[in-house]
Amino acid sequence: MTDFDPTEYDISELGPAIKDVDDPDELREILDAEKDGENRAGAIALIESRIEKFEEDGEDAVGEIDLSTMSAAEVGNALQNIDDVEELDRLLEEESEGEDRDSVSRLIQRRLDAVQGSEEEEETEIDDRPPEERHPDLSHPTRDKRHVRALRGGTYRDMWVYCETQAGELVSVAKEMLGKARKLMDDYNAEYPDEDDERVVAVLVGDDVKTHADDVIALGADVVVVHEDERLARFQHKPYTEIVSDMARAGATHEDGEVVGGRDEEWRDYDKPRYILFPATNNGRDLSALVQAELDSGLASDCSGLFIDEEVISNPVKTGSAGEKRTFERVLHMKRPDFSGFEYSTILCLDNPRREFHPQGASVIPGSFEVPDPDPEREGLIVDHELELDDEWFRVAVTDHDRLDEGVDLSGHDVVVAVGRGIGDDPTRGMELALELADAFEDADVGVTRGIVTGSYSFDAHVEQYTQEERQIGETGQVVAPELYVAAGISGAIQHKVGMDESETVVAINTDPEARIRDFSDYFIEGDLFEVLPELTEAVKSGSFEFGTAAEEAATDGGAQTSDTETDGDGRSDGSERR
Repeated sequence: MTDFDPTEYDISELGPAIKDVDDPDELREILDAEKDGENRAGAIALIESRIEKFEEDGEDAVGEIDLSTMSAAEVGNALQNIDDVEELDRLLEEESEGEDRDSVSRLIQRRLDAVQGSEEEEETEIDDRPPEERHPDLSHPTRDKRHVRALRGGTYRDMWVYCETQAGELVSVAKEMLGKARKLMDDYNAEYPDEDDERVVAVLVGDDVKTHADDVIALGADVVVVHEDERLARFQHKPYTEIVSDMARAGATHEDGEVVGGRDEEWRDYDKPRYILFPATNNGRDLSALVQAELDSGLASDCSGLFIDEEVISNPVKTGSAGEKRTFERVLHMKRPDFSGFEYSTILCLDNPRREFHPQGASVIPGSFEVPDPDPEREGLIVDHELELDDEWFRVAVTDHDRLDEGVDLSGHDVVVAVGRGIGDDPTRGMELALELADAFEDADVGVTRGIVTGSYSFDAHVEQYTQEERQIGETGQVVAPELYVAAGISGAIQHKVGMDESETVVAINTDPEARIRDFSDYFIEGDLFEVLPELTEAVKSGSFEFGTAAEEAATDGGAQTSDTETDGDGRSDGSERR
């Protein structure tokens, strides 16, 4: 019997609290306690997702299912692997003679109906009439994208990357996407060596953007498609959407599954891209949704992981009939964070039997991938895109604007020193100590938690600028991934974890040995930051670290144990160990 009470935790706190519970039986007890207590839907979903991590596919094989020991959710998962009508009849009878739970009986009956229905399924006529004809009582017209929706049996190739520019400069996440796309397509071409190599295609739209063509080729593009117009100096939804969509389908329309019209383009011989990536910036999020809707395909937004693999799917919407499994090849798996980064979902964009979804599209969170080293020797093809831009697309004009201060970008530093509510005893001195430690490194800066930004602390003028919202790290602030992250006086709320979880090495300083940040730190020092930070600063300056009175008592089981640690020129230990 577990003594863990989930009702003592907020939903945001519950995830980290159960992440070390790896006993499915204990997790089921926690789930029952939640249902008997506050019965929160979000908490139940979180606990169930944790349980699912320990349930391997096919764990309960045909003939080995013991309904008396299984919850309704477990039965539902196990039934997905059963296509035998006789076995399902047997399970339905067993449940009826046993616990006779309505929920379980319904699950078995639905699975039985689905399997039997697949055996009797008949071809259904597809109604391809536009919405106005299908629904004559509509009070307003709707737009039917027949030029895309009717396409079946299309040809798809290449991975496209929309390379956003701001103030004439290529944004960093565009460089990241090019590097990731290059690696993905290199692996793809190695996986399918019998076909012509598929390429990375960079897209540049704006005014005077062709100057970046050589840069994106050096970063991994094989082809660069460029559309320049002085009216595109500022991002506008309508023209940008029309241009990128027209690029993707080569100006074609589609009727009854056939390509109609379009341009003959020497550099490509396909209907639409196989994959397309956008930056998850303000403009990129808007454009990605608009373009993918125009191309009648799907979009996984705010992704931080991408890979290409095959996938076996049993969903009847995708396979065409219940009980059937189908292998989809060359599927872009798009991972995005859920539950504030505690869990991740993998999104797939798959064809239906009568409808194809291409390009498979994702927007990428800045900082998710490394910026590749440019190769100035790489060669590529530059293509000028021609499309007459309708004046109606420019109905909104910006007559005047001020450029705001770019603010502070913490994402590009090797070291980030962050402080939280632990500086409360002497806020100004706490900030000074953080600044002194950051100054000891060659490339470092200071960040803060939301508690500092929203708290009622009083800071002297010379440090107040370092406590503003522009330096906040976390779910509603910046996301950083430095080589070294020093967290001083930070408890480790899940919202803060989202902003720094990808850091290579995390050193935490806290007086509370049970602080949540200990769970995701490489080194945890139980101690007062006002005593520990000066010693760390001195260690960085001298190049070695001897545990003094504060740190000697502070080092814990989960923290650094090595004394007299030699550091390299950047102040990083060459003998560090992840624990």
